[in-house]
Amino acid sequence: MTQLASSAPAARFAWWKPLLFLAVVVIGLWYVKWQPYYGKAFTAAETHSIGISILANAADSPWRAALDYAMVYFLAVWKAAVLGVMLGSLVQVLIPRNWLLRLMGNSRFGSTLIGTGLGLPGMMCTCCAAPVAAGLRQSQVSSGAAMAFWLANPLLNLATLIFMGFVLGWHFAAIRLVAGLIMVPGIASLVQRSVPDNRVAAPLVTTASSEQPFLTRWLRVMWRLFWNTIPLYIVAVLLLGAARVWLFPHADGAVGNTLFWVMLMAIAGCLFVIPTAAEIPIVQTMMLAGMGIAPALALLVTLPAVSVPSLLMLHRAFPARALWIALIGVALSGMILGTLALWLT
Repeated sequence: MTQLASSAPAARFAWWKPLLFLAVVVIGLWYVKWQPYYGKAFTAAETHSIGISILANAADSPWRAALDYAMVYFLAVWKAAVLGVMLGSLVQVLIPRNWLLRLMGNSRFGSTLIGTGLGLPGMMCTCCAAPVAAGLRQSQVSSGAAMAFWLANPLLNLATLIFMGFVLGWHFAAIRLVAGLIMVPGIASLVQRSVPDNRVAAPLVTTASSEQPFLTRWLRVMWRLFWNTIPLYIVAVLLLGAARVWLFPHADGAVGNTLFWVMLMAIAGCLFVIPTAAEIPIVQTMMLAGMGIAPALALLVTLPAVSVPSLLMLHRAFPARALWIALIGVALSGMILGTLALWLT
């Protein structure tokens, strides 16, 4: 009786952890994503624009271009990046691992669908979602579920689809939605089939460490997650900022409606890094400069989905083979979509 009585309060007390995690998720996403996007939707409806292209006005000097782009980019994403690191660490110390294993720990397609669904409310860019995906992997969530969560955040972002409809046209939004619904579970399933989960990194939080105070465990896990993701992220953003002039030409008529440009834009879109929804003004500006609809569609699905910085951020969470599958899968998806557009038009 004494043992049962002592275990009951502990079981009830444990509920504060998932409730705290849910509160951080809701408050954080409302402040960083949901509330700003609500107002931005009205701006997109009224002006048919959500701002200038982040690629505009690149400096001639690579170093100046790198610093300018990094400044604009990090000012746009820093709040979401901080939230991503917080959620990626908190999921490891506040959510019971057996819950996550029951929900997304197996290799069945159902886990991939659950990962896709959990990624929908996040609306994060690929780099800001990466720490959360890394945290899920450290909690031994299946590779397919974590990959689906990561890809669903940028590709199935409801706010981005609404902005796209008002700015570029609802046919663009519909094509992006259908492409995302195919790409996210499709690529995640390929990752799940190709990368056995028993070959992925061990969890950061061990049974022994679970006896430490919550704050100590959280700070330790958050520091490890930060160190494994953010330094490479910053360096990669600076390098891509310097290379943006060569990745995305802006001369009038430079990007034609040809298979060559479809393939080139699909590859460039997979390499470059952008904030959430930045693909919309980029494509809008480049189409006004003469870019064809086929390379535009290739960019619309590859730019938000993956990037060199986000892939580097996940180098400890997934085996290299899984990240190559994601990169090639996204690039081929952009090429296929652009080729279909060429054939139909």
